[in-house]
Amino acid sequence: MRRLTILDDYQGVALTSADWSSVAACFDVDVVRDHVDGDELVARLAGAEVVVAMRERTPFPAALFERMPVLRLLVTTGMKNASIDLTAAAEHGVVVTGTRSAGNPVPELTIGMMIALTRHFVEEDAAVRAGGWQHTIGPGLGGLTLGVLGLGRLGGPVADAANVLGMHVIAWDRSITPERADAHGARVVDRDGLFRESDIITIHLPLTDSSRGLVGSRELALMRPSAYLINTSRGPIVDEDALVSALQGDRLAGAALDVFDVEPLPVGHPLRSAPRTLLLPHIGYVTTEQYERFYTDAAEDVLAWDDGAPVRTLATTSAP
Repeated sequence: MRRLTILDDYQGVALTSADWSSVAACFDVDVVRDHVDGDELVARLAGAEVVVAMRERTPFPAALFERMPVLRLLVTTGMKNASIDLTAAAEHGVVVTGTRSAGNPVPELTIGMMIALTRHFVEEDAAVRAGGWQHTIGPGLGGLTLGVLGLGRLGGPVADAANVLGMHVIAWDRSITPERADAHGARVVDRDGLFRESDIITIHLPLTDSSRGLVGSRELALMRPSAYLINTSRGPIVDEDALVSALQGDRLAGAALDVFDVEPLPVGHPLRSAPRTLLLPHIGYVTTEQYERFYTDAAEDVLAWDDGAPVRTLATTSAP
Protein backbone atom coordinates (compact mmCIF):
# COMPACT_ATOMS: atom_id res chain seq x y z
CA MET A 1 0.00 0.00 0.00
CA ARG A 2 1.10 3.58 -0.61
CA ARG A 3 2.73 5.22 2.39
CA LEU A 4 1.91 8.46 4.23
CA THR A 5 4.19 9.64 7.03
CA ILE A 6 3.19 12.13 9.73
CA LEU A 7 6.28 13.79 11.20
CA ASP A 8 7.01 15.22 14.64
CA ASP A 9 3.83 14.15 16.42
CA TYR A 10 5.48 14.85 19.78
CA GLN A 11 2.29 14.52 21.81
CA GLY A 12 1.00 11.47 19.94
CA VAL A 13 -2.31 13.11 19.06
CA ALA A 14 -2.25 13.35 15.26
CA LEU A 15 -4.50 10.37 14.65
CA THR A 16 -6.99 11.30 17.39
CA SER A 17 -7.24 14.97 16.40
CA ALA A 18 -8.99 14.23 13.11
CA ASP A 19 -10.82 11.53 11.16
CA TRP A 20 -8.14 9.77 9.11
CA SER A 21 -10.28 6.75 8.13
CA SER A 22 -10.66 7.76 4.48
CA VAL A 23 -6.93 8.44 4.24
CA ALA A 24 -6.09 5.14 5.92
CA ALA A 25 -8.15 3.34 3.29
CA CYS A 26 -5.70 4.57 0.65
CA PHE A 27 -2.43 4.87 2.54
CA ASP A 28 -0.39 3.00 5.10
CA VAL A 29 -0.12 5.75 7.75
CA ASP A 30 3.20 5.95 9.64
CA VAL A 31 3.45 8.32 12.61
CA VAL A 32 6.84 9.59 13.81
CA ARG A 33 6.71 10.64 17.47
CA ASP A 34 10.34 11.76 17.89
CA HIS A 35 12.27 14.35 15.95
CA VAL A 36 14.58 12.77 13.38
CA ASP A 37 16.88 14.36 10.82
CA GLY A 38 19.74 13.62 8.45
CA ASP A 39 20.16 10.05 7.24
CA GLU A 40 17.68 8.80 9.85
CA LEU A 41 15.00 11.10 8.43
CA VAL A 42 15.69 9.99 4.87
CA ALA A 43 15.50 6.33 5.93
CA ARG A 44 12.21 6.89 7.79
CA LEU A 45 10.69 8.67 4.79
CA ALA A 46 11.88 6.15 2.22
CA GLY A 47 8.88 5.09 0.17
CA ALA A 48 6.61 7.84 1.52
CA GLU A 49 4.49 9.31 -1.24
CA VAL A 50 2.88 11.79 1.17
CA VAL A 51 4.40 13.54 4.18
CA VAL A 52 2.55 15.66 6.75
CA ALA A 53 4.88 18.09 8.51
CA MET A 54 4.11 19.98 11.72
CA ARG A 55 5.01 23.62 11.21
CA GLU A 56 8.78 24.17 10.90
CA ARG A 57 9.88 21.30 13.13
CA THR A 58 11.53 19.46 10.22
CA PRO A 59 13.17 21.56 7.47
CA PHE A 60 12.78 20.51 3.83
CA PRO A 61 15.72 22.04 1.94
CA ALA A 62 16.56 21.22 -1.67
CA ALA A 63 19.03 18.52 -0.63
CA LEU A 64 16.27 16.59 1.14
CA PHE A 65 13.95 16.63 -1.86
CA GLU A 66 16.79 15.18 -3.94
CA ARG A 67 16.91 12.17 -1.62
CA MET A 68 13.14 11.56 -1.67
CA PRO A 69 12.25 10.57 -5.26
CA VAL A 70 8.94 8.94 -4.26
CA LEU A 71 7.54 12.00 -2.46
CA ARG A 72 4.68 13.68 -4.32
CA LEU A 73 2.73 15.61 -1.68
CA LEU A 74 4.02 17.56 1.31
CA VAL A 75 1.38 18.95 3.67
CA THR A 76 2.48 21.54 6.19
CA THR A 77 0.32 22.74 9.03
CA GLY A 78 -0.34 26.43 8.57
CA MET A 79 -0.13 28.36 5.31
CA LYS A 80 3.46 29.53 5.73
CA ASN A 81 6.57 27.45 6.30
CA ALA A 82 9.93 29.16 5.86
CA SER A 83 11.76 25.86 6.33
CA ILE A 84 10.42 24.38 3.07
CA ASP A 85 12.23 25.20 -0.17
CA LEU A 86 9.14 25.56 -2.32
CA THR A 87 11.12 26.11 -5.50
CA ALA A 88 12.99 22.84 -4.99
CA ALA A 89 9.71 21.09 -4.21
CA ALA A 90 8.24 22.24 -7.53
CA GLU A 91 11.38 21.21 -9.40
CA HIS A 92 11.05 17.69 -7.97
CA GLY A 93 7.35 17.45 -8.77
CA VAL A 94 6.20 17.76 -5.16
CA VAL A 95 2.94 19.57 -4.46
CA VAL A 96 3.01 21.53 -1.18
CA THR A 97 -0.26 22.31 0.56
CA GLY A 98 -1.11 23.96 3.88
CA THR A 99 -3.87 24.12 6.44
CA ARG A 100 -5.94 26.74 8.15
CA SER A 101 -5.40 27.79 11.75
CA ALA A 102 -7.79 28.00 14.69
CA GLY A 103 -7.76 31.12 16.80
CA ASN A 104 -4.71 33.08 17.89
CA PRO A 105 -3.29 31.33 20.97
CA VAL A 106 0.18 32.91 21.09
CA PRO A 107 -0.87 36.19 22.78
CA GLU A 108 -2.55 34.39 25.68
CA LEU A 109 0.52 32.20 26.19
CA THR A 110 2.67 35.33 26.18
CA ILE A 111 0.63 36.91 28.95
CA GLY A 112 0.74 33.66 30.91
CA MET A 113 4.52 33.46 30.57
CA MET A 114 4.83 37.09 31.63
CA ILE A 115 2.95 36.46 34.86
CA ALA A 116 4.64 33.11 35.54
CA LEU A 117 8.09 34.63 35.05
CA THR A 118 7.65 37.77 37.13
CA ARG A 119 5.80 35.99 39.95
CA HIS A 120 8.19 33.01 40.00
CA PHE A 121 5.65 30.25 39.40
CA VAL A 122 8.32 27.64 38.59
CA GLU A 123 10.37 28.27 41.73
CA GLU A 124 7.37 28.46 44.04
CA ASP A 125 5.80 25.30 42.62
CA ALA A 126 9.05 23.42 43.19
CA ALA A 127 9.36 24.84 46.70
CA VAL A 128 5.83 23.82 47.70
CA ARG A 129 6.40 20.29 46.39
CA ALA A 130 9.60 20.14 48.46
CA GLY A 131 7.80 21.24 51.64
CA GLY A 132 8.60 24.95 51.47
CA TRP A 133 6.38 28.02 51.52
CA GLN A 134 6.78 31.54 50.05
CA HIS A 135 10.39 32.06 49.01
CA THR A 136 10.16 34.73 46.31
CA ILE A 137 8.54 38.07 45.58
CA GLY A 138 7.84 39.69 42.25
CA PRO A 139 6.20 42.79 40.78
CA GLY A 140 2.59 43.15 39.80
CA LEU A 141 2.13 44.04 36.14
CA GLY A 142 -0.06 47.11 36.68
CA GLY A 143 1.99 50.27 36.15
CA LEU A 144 4.92 48.49 34.49
CA THR A 145 6.02 49.37 30.96
CA LEU A 146 5.68 46.65 28.35
CA GLY A 147 7.79 47.00 25.23
CA VAL A 148 6.34 45.19 22.21
CA LEU A 149 8.76 44.36 19.41
CA GLY A 150 6.39 43.85 16.49
CA LEU A 151 2.85 45.23 16.82
CA GLY A 152 1.15 42.95 14.31
CA ARG A 153 -1.23 39.99 14.43
CA LEU A 154 0.41 38.65 17.61
CA GLY A 155 1.88 41.73 19.22
CA GLY A 156 -1.33 43.74 18.87
CA PRO A 157 -3.48 41.44 21.03
CA VAL A 158 -0.66 41.26 23.61
CA ALA A 159 -0.70 45.04 23.80
CA ASP A 160 -4.50 44.99 24.16
CA ALA A 161 -4.29 42.55 27.07
CA ALA A 162 -1.50 44.54 28.71
CA ASN A 163 -3.68 47.63 28.66
CA VAL A 164 -6.43 45.73 30.45
CA LEU A 165 -3.87 44.80 33.11
CA GLY A 166 -2.99 48.46 33.61
CA MET A 167 0.41 48.38 31.93
CA HIS A 168 1.95 51.18 29.90
CA VAL A 169 2.63 49.90 26.38
CA ILE A 170 5.35 51.11 24.03
CA ALA A 171 6.11 49.56 20.67
CA TRP A 172 8.59 49.43 17.83
CA ASP A 173 8.90 47.72 14.50
CA ARG A 174 10.18 48.88 11.14
CA SER A 175 6.72 49.42 9.65
CA ILE A 176 4.81 50.70 12.65
CA THR A 177 2.49 53.66 12.20
CA PRO A 178 1.05 55.98 14.86
CA GLU A 179 -2.44 54.90 13.79
CA ARG A 180 -1.72 51.21 14.43
CA ALA A 181 -0.06 52.02 17.74
CA ASP A 182 -3.05 54.12 18.80
CA ALA A 183 -5.41 51.26 17.92
CA HIS A 184 -3.62 49.09 20.48
CA GLY A 185 -3.08 51.75 23.15
CA ALA A 186 0.66 51.89 22.50
CA ARG A 187 3.19 54.69 22.21
CA VAL A 188 5.71 54.51 19.39
CA VAL A 189 9.37 54.71 20.42
CA ASP A 190 12.63 54.09 18.61
CA ARG A 191 14.33 50.74 18.99
CA ASP A 192 16.90 51.79 21.58
CA GLY A 193 14.22 53.63 23.53
CA LEU A 194 12.17 50.46 23.75
CA PHE A 195 15.04 48.56 25.36
CA ARG A 196 15.85 51.40 27.76
CA GLU A 197 12.29 52.16 28.91
CA SER A 198 10.73 48.70 29.17
CA ASP A 199 10.26 46.71 32.35
CA ILE A 200 9.28 43.74 30.16
CA ILE A 201 10.01 43.21 26.47
CA THR A 202 8.03 40.75 24.36
CA ILE A 203 9.06 39.78 20.83
CA HIS A 204 6.53 39.28 18.03
CA LEU A 205 8.54 39.66 14.83
CA PRO A 206 8.95 37.22 11.94
CA LEU A 207 12.41 35.76 11.44
CA THR A 208 14.04 37.59 8.52
CA ASP A 209 17.57 38.63 7.62
CA SER A 210 16.96 41.96 9.34
CA SER A 211 15.48 40.47 12.55
CA ARG A 212 18.03 37.66 12.99
CA GLY A 213 20.20 38.57 15.99
CA LEU A 214 18.18 41.75 16.53
CA VAL A 215 18.39 41.31 20.31
CA GLY A 216 22.09 40.94 21.04
CA SER A 217 24.67 42.05 23.61
CA ARG A 218 24.21 45.72 22.80
CA GLU A 219 20.43 45.63 23.15
CA LEU A 220 20.51 43.54 26.33
CA ALA A 221 22.98 46.02 27.82
CA LEU A 222 20.43 48.79 27.26
CA MET A 223 17.88 46.96 29.40
CA ARG A 224 17.55 47.59 33.11
CA PRO A 225 18.86 44.85 35.45
CA SER A 226 15.28 44.63 36.75
CA ALA A 227 13.82 44.02 33.27
CA TYR A 228 12.52 40.79 31.74
CA LEU A 229 12.64 39.40 28.20
CA ILE A 230 9.99 37.16 26.60
CA ASN A 231 10.38 35.48 23.22
CA THR A 232 7.52 33.50 21.67
CA SER A 233 8.48 34.39 18.09
CA ARG A 234 11.62 32.69 16.71
CA GLY A 235 14.76 31.71 18.58
CA PRO A 236 17.41 33.28 16.30
CA ILE A 237 15.98 36.77 16.83
CA VAL A 238 17.75 36.67 20.21
CA ASP A 239 21.48 35.99 20.50
CA GLU A 240 21.36 33.02 22.88
CA ASP A 241 24.99 33.36 24.00
CA ALA A 242 24.46 37.03 24.84
CA LEU A 243 21.26 36.20 26.73
CA VAL A 244 22.94 33.47 28.79
CA SER A 245 25.78 35.86 29.61
CA ALA A 246 23.33 38.57 30.74
CA LEU A 247 21.45 36.13 32.96
CA GLN A 248 24.56 34.65 34.50
CA GLY A 249 25.95 38.14 35.10
CA ASP A 250 22.75 39.29 36.85
CA ARG A 251 22.26 41.95 34.18
CA LEU A 252 18.71 40.82 33.52
CA ALA A 253 15.93 39.91 35.93
CA GLY A 254 14.76 36.95 33.87
CA ALA A 255 13.80 35.51 30.50
CA ALA A 256 10.87 33.42 29.33
CA LEU A 257 11.44 31.52 26.08
CA ASP A 258 9.14 29.37 23.98
CA VAL A 259 11.50 29.26 20.97
CA PHE A 260 15.17 28.44 20.45
CA ASP A 261 17.88 28.42 17.80
CA VAL A 262 17.79 24.62 17.65
CA GLU A 263 14.62 22.72 18.47
CA PRO A 264 14.20 20.51 20.38
CA LEU A 265 16.62 22.33 22.70
CA PRO A 266 19.75 20.15 22.92
CA VAL A 267 20.52 18.37 26.17
CA GLY A 268 23.24 20.26 27.98
CA HIS A 269 22.42 23.59 26.31
CA PRO A 270 23.46 26.49 28.61
CA LEU A 271 19.89 27.83 28.67
CA ARG A 272 18.74 24.67 30.45
CA SER A 273 20.77 25.68 33.50
CA ALA A 274 20.62 29.47 33.15
CA PRO A 275 19.18 31.26 36.21
CA ARG A 276 15.80 33.01 36.32
CA THR A 277 14.40 31.39 33.20
CA LEU A 278 11.07 29.93 32.15
CA LEU A 279 11.56 27.53 29.23
CA LEU A 280 8.69 26.07 27.21
CA PRO A 281 8.94 23.62 24.26
CA HIS A 282 7.52 25.87 21.50
CA ILE A 283 3.88 25.47 22.49
CA GLY A 284 2.64 28.96 21.65
CA TYR A 285 0.46 27.59 18.86
CA VAL A 286 -0.29 24.23 20.51
CA THR A 287 -3.93 23.96 21.56
CA THR A 288 -6.54 21.24 21.16
CA GLU A 289 -8.51 23.39 18.72
CA GLN A 290 -5.42 24.21 16.67
CA TYR A 291 -4.41 20.59 16.28
CA GLU A 292 -7.94 19.57 15.33
CA ARG A 293 -7.93 22.21 12.59
CA PHE A 294 -4.41 21.36 11.43
CA TYR A 295 -4.93 17.62 11.12
CA THR A 296 -8.49 17.81 9.80
CA ASP A 297 -7.32 20.09 7.00
CA ALA A 298 -4.26 17.89 6.42
CA ALA A 299 -6.46 14.85 5.88
CA GLU A 300 -8.68 16.86 3.53
CA ASP A 301 -5.61 18.05 1.62
CA VAL A 302 -4.43 14.49 1.11
CA LEU A 303 -7.82 13.31 -0.18
CA ALA A 304 -8.24 16.34 -2.45
CA TRP A 305 -4.77 15.84 -3.93
CA ASP A 306 -5.41 12.14 -4.42
CA ASP A 307 -8.58 13.07 -6.34
CA GLY A 308 -6.53 15.37 -8.56
CA ALA A 309 -7.78 18.64 -7.11
CA PRO A 310 -5.29 19.85 -4.49
CA VAL A 311 -6.45 22.74 -2.33
CA ARG A 312 -4.59 25.29 -0.20
CA THR A 313 -1.37 25.02 -2.21
CA LEU A 314 1.52 27.22 -1.13
CA ALA A 315 2.94 29.70 -3.63
CA THR A 316 6.26 28.71 -5.13
CA THR A 317 9.14 30.71 -3.71
CA SER A 318 12.59 29.98 -2.42
CA ALA A 319 12.96 29.42 1.28
CA PRO A 320 15.21 31.93 3.09
